Amino acid sequence: MTRTGDLSGPRVRPPRSSAGTLKPHVKPACLLSSALLLLMVAGAAGHPQCLDFRPPFKPPYHLEFCTEYEKFGCCDQKQDNGIAESYWNIMDVIGLEGHDLCGGFVKDILCQECSPYAAHLFDAEDPYTPLRNLPGLCFNYCSEFHVKCHSVVSLLTDDQLLQESCEKSRLEFCRRLDLPDQDYCFPNVLANRDLTRNLGSVVEDSKGCIQLCLVEVANGLRNPVLMLHAADDTHRMFVAEQLGFVWVYLPDGSRLEEPFLDLSGIVYTTQWIGDERGFLGLAFHPKYKYNGKFYIYYSILVNENTEMIRISEMKVSPFDMNKADPESERAILEIEQPAANHNGGQILFGVDGYMYIFTGDGGKSGDPFGKFGNAQNKSTLLGKVLRIDVDGTSLDGKLYRIPDSNPFVHERDARPEVYAYGVRNMWRCSVDRGDPVTRKGRGRIFCGDVGQNRFEEVDIIEKGGNYGWRAKEGFECFDVKLCQNSSLGDILPIFAYSHLTGKSVTGGYVYRGCENPNLNGYYIFGDFMNGRLMALQEDKQNQVWKERQICMGETATCAFPRMINHHHKFIISFAEDEAGELYFLATSYPSSHSPFGTVYKFIDPSRRAPPGKCKHKPLPVKVKGKRVPFVPQALSKSTKVKLADLGTKVESKSKTEIQQQKRQKTVCVTTAKKSKDKRKSTTTQRLVSSTVRPQGTPGFYHFPPSKTAGRPHGASKKEKNAKDKILKDGAGSNTKKLSKEKAKQKGRPSKDVRPTCEKKKAKSRVCQ
Repeated sequence: MTRTGDLSGPRVRPPRSSAGTLKPHVKPACLLSSALLLLMVAGAAGHPQCLDFRPPFKPPYHLEFCTEYEKFGCCDQKQDNGIAESYWNIMDVIGLEGHDLCGGFVKDILCQECSPYAAHLFDAEDPYTPLRNLPGLCFNYCSEFHVKCHSVVSLLTDDQLLQESCEKSRLEFCRRLDLPDQDYCFPNVLANRDLTRNLGSVVEDSKGCIQLCLVEVANGLRNPVLMLHAADDTHRMFVAEQLGFVWVYLPDGSRLEEPFLDLSGIVYTTQWIGDERGFLGLAFHPKYKYNGKFYIYYSILVNENTEMIRISEMKVSPFDMNKADPESERAILEIEQPAANHNGGQILFGVDGYMYIFTGDGGKSGDPFGKFGNAQNKSTLLGKVLRIDVDGTSLDGKLYRIPDSNPFVHERDARPEVYAYGVRNMWRCSVDRGDPVTRKGRGRIFCGDVGQNRFEEVDIIEKGGNYGWRAKEGFECFDVKLCQNSSLGDILPIFAYSHLTGKSVTGGYVYRGCENPNLNGYYIFGDFMNGRLMALQEDKQNQVWKERQICMGETATCAFPRMINHHHKFIISFAEDEAGELYFLATSYPSSHSPFGTVYKFIDPSRRAPPGKCKHKPLPVKVKGKRVPFVPQALSKSTKVKLADLGTKVESKSKTEIQQQKRQKTVCVTTAKKSKDKRKSTTTQRLVSSTVRPQGTPGFYHFPPSKTAGRPHGASKKEKNAKDKILKDGAGSNTKKLSKEKAKQKGRPSKDVRPTCEKKKAKSRVCQ
């Protein structure tokens, strides 16, 4: 006999609820109530997927019942407890002999909700076909189950067709439970090494490329150059366009109709493709929640021949938390730009509370300014990483203070603002939050520095560091004379790639979020010119970084609701939300006036966090204006039409068929009638809902001691005598007689054994 269920562990009955009843489980068919989820699920063969159409996870605590899925699967402790409730409820009906004969089968079938391939087992990949009431069973296993335990089917499902086929013949019943792909039927799915190997690890293609999926979260933006949160517990996202607009996106995905900030009349940029000037940087003060201060970095045209970059301080409006005060701007630093490119643009606050400013080398080709170029000249602010204290003022009237620990404060001719130098044009930098548990890596600043002709590089910023430009480009010499200078003392990049791979790096973030645990510690970045996504993984022993290519998952891999596997080519920026989840901003046409910019969220299709772990409760946002709901553009026209049609059908049904629906088999929860001794019985329903976990240590049952030790639920001699024939008939039609005997023993009429089922002329009972 082929069975994987091990009944040696959870042989103690779960406690009843405070009301004295077992909470019924909900069938997979209940998921059909979500029309959107059903519509957007495509063929998903070949990848793990749960019945909620999301990736499996590693349960945070030990599973007591479906133990074979405690390392990786689709159930947490609440679901596991609920399945155990259903199991023992069935055992109440079939008694000791039925338990010995059919207990393993029942456990196997119920626990398939927890399988990492549950969506395949319940045929959930097809959005137009209702989910199965029972999982797909391989023919040999199904045949054995039918021969020995066919009468138990009525306790596992109220599906009339399944019950009728079960009564008709073994062949007909097993044909209905068959799956087109025998690799995914139970128990074959557990024996397939191709399906079980590396479960829970990041999905890679044959070349080792990490396959990720995306969710579109914003669109219609004109060259979105940045997105960031204010760290004020509202979980709002602020998206800036190159033109000078900053928009507020709420946690529900909607955008406020009026912008947070509009500097389009001041910001200098053009419609030229690839113009590097414009609104380039935004940073919220670490205490923004209390002082309302934020800082901006943008290009201005002073006169016909003079361009500058300006860093200003502003405040939020005292009357509207979603509006900047337009009269509050104070320019704290202005730097002349000798050319139209290499404008830098990143500003951020480090964990030390100081502001870091990243400037370009002034533009043109090869940093031609002066004997050594701007980047190697510490007396200029171009081509540098600057560090200032915006909470103080200087004696010479500047609206910032120089930190005493800046590396060149005592060096003659060096600007005291300089924190690091030798920078060409760092485009997008970020601060590492650190490992969620160990905090290792916290405070590191990663930057992507755009190269000249041959190499792009990624750097970690160090105090007083020289990053080589223009002496070096990447790991190799650019200016031979400067490169051979023994006093150069440059810091090499942690990674560099040639222009055969990409031609304009866009710096990213180290992933430290909660939803995609497999990505923790990966530095994810990309290339603006060709749209390539890449990742770096740190070898902590050797302190080197290993490159990992990122590619979009195949159609089957990304066959989850709302997920897509494609994006616009030109990757402008990366972003991190308040919870640490990672995004990137891209466009199909890189012009400041073209509304093709889209924001994408990264999703790992191989593993998610356990349910409930990543919950956060945003503070309420007082909205005074109108909201613009988000409509994804990635959906095909045909999908949108089908979604609209399905929505109409669902709405119509809810109005005209609600009474009929109560009498049909899609009813997910049955009720129990009270017996004379006020005890309640419940019918066992199939799956996909969670019951409340008993109080006590998370993940463990706290059961009352059994009054009849040594036999499940204390099967009495009377029950035993009433079920003698089960062993002969393979738990056949005698279950009905057993139910009557048990009902009489408990002082309730036999018709209440399945309280919502009407007896038919046929041998089986069907819930209506």
